[in-house]
Amino acid sequence: MSYTRVDYEDVEPVGGGLRFLREPLGCEQLGISVLDCEPGWSGKLHDHSDQQQEEVYVLVEGAATITIDDEAVPLEAGEAIRVDPDSERQIHNGDAPSQFVLVGAP
Repeated sequence: MSYTRVDYEDVEPVGGGLRFLREPLGCEQLGISVLDCEPGWSGKLHDHSDQQQEEVYVLVEGAATITIDDEAVPLEAGEAIRVDPDSERQIHNGDAPSQFVLVGAP
């Protein structure tokens, strides 16, 4: 088959509103997730230096701030940001729900 189709809402969320789609889609070179954030939610501070995986965060709905290496970067719906593998990053949601599409690859 030349494609795989998944409704992200059919994928069991991990840690609240994070749905990993890599495995359900059968991705081998790419990770993709959908993250639904409740008001005031903050993600875990992390990096991807071990995997040398860069990430792109696309904010689909709402407003949020991404802290990258101690710099607060505000995002609004429709904006995307790329983060180096070695940079520490953490999502901080605003006062309203938001939704991200997160993409990563080595």
